[in-house]
Amino acid sequence: MMRRKIINDPVFGFIGIPNEFVYEVIQHPFLQRLNRIKQLGLASFVYPGAQHTRFHHSIGAMFLMDEALKTLKEKGQPIAESEYNGALAAILMHDTGHGPFSHVLEHTLVTHINHETISLLLMQQMNNEWKGELQAAIDIFTDNYPKRFLHQLVSGQLDVDRLDYLRRDSFFTGVSEGNIGSARIIKMLEVKDDKLVVESKGIYSIENFLMSRRLMYWQVYLHKTALAAEKMMINTLHRARELSLNGEKLFASPALSFFLRNETTMADFTGNGEAMRHFISLDDNDIWTSLKVWSTHDDKVLSVLSDAMVNRKLFKIEITEQRTSEEKYTALLDGYRKKYRLSPHEAAYFLSSDIVTTDMYSEKDDSIDILYKDGTVKDISKASDMLNIELLSKKVVKYYFAYLRG
Repeated sequence: MMRRKIINDPVFGFIGIPNEFVYEVIQHPFLQRLNRIKQLGLASFVYPGAQHTRFHHSIGAMFLMDEALKTLKEKGQPIAESEYNGALAAILMHDTGHGPFSHVLEHTLVTHINHETISLLLMQQMNNEWKGELQAAIDIFTDNYPKRFLHQLVSGQLDVDRLDYLRRDSFFTGVSEGNIGSARIIKMLEVKDDKLVVESKGIYSIENFLMSRRLMYWQVYLHKTALAAEKMMINTLHRARELSLNGEKLFASPALSFFLRNETTMADFTGNGEAMRHFISLDDNDIWTSLKVWSTHDDKVLSVLSDAMVNRKLFKIEITEQRTSEEKYTALLDGYRKKYRLSPHEAAYFLSSDIVTTDMYSEKDDSIDILYKDGTVKDISKASDMLNIELLSKKVVKYYFAYLRG
């Protein structure tokens, strides 16, 4: 029998690891790699306390999954041990497909495969190693398990992933608006017709959850300084990639070097392909180590951008209702060309413009349903008398324009 292992978590207190199977999942190198990847990427440029990792988040999500499954069992929902272990393994492994600075990487080096697909490939690889022990986890993760509410707990409008990251990101950034009542939401969960619902007395906690999520998006996830850092990192990696593809041998770890020099496809990741073997070695350290060295490189674009990343001389960013004028773009471009003696193509690395958008709650998605004592169920948008769901679900589109400071 396994001696009970406990993790001291600053958000939820002491988290017990329930059994040997779950402990082995946590100990696996695919999970341990997440210790070397920050949950909030470059947000620590804005909130210096945001140093928590994807591993940290995965443990918190596992704890909430455990609590949710216990709650549903207490309410008479039959959950077998294999289902319990499968759901815990699925939520532990849901983020294993993230690379360093997750979305940055998906825009630069790993462009033809998303992190959810990589997570699934890693789960399948582990399942082969473990002779089928992760099959229930894979079926739950891919929504192919008969009890579909288990998948909703992993990936849905009220999944434990969101319940953890809102609480955790709020705690480590100090942005108190994200501090949702996750414990109360979990205690209010119920299953009706194989669908996750929330008891009606939990409606205010759901309203708070939806508002908190909206506030956290604008204050943390889409904070303009964090966005500026992300755009600068994207441009830096694009330049490093361009130089590498043109034959320049840049300083980089073998894993990073592989992605700088190769255009990978899905086929390179499947069957433990070469891309996957390099991907599981890649973490935040590979990028930062290279940026420090690149900051003195002969290529002016690469050195200026790398030095700016290392020493937080970030792009200035403007977020507006309309696109930035062509005149302003051209004037800045000409200024960089003259100052650094660059071609128009090279100078364009010092600028970035695009749209930023949020879509907080969509009834077309897996809805949040409220269960009343008489057995009727209503979508939160109909049940809430406080939330203006039309406003909350309105797609907000803004334009950003980021550029190197003069």
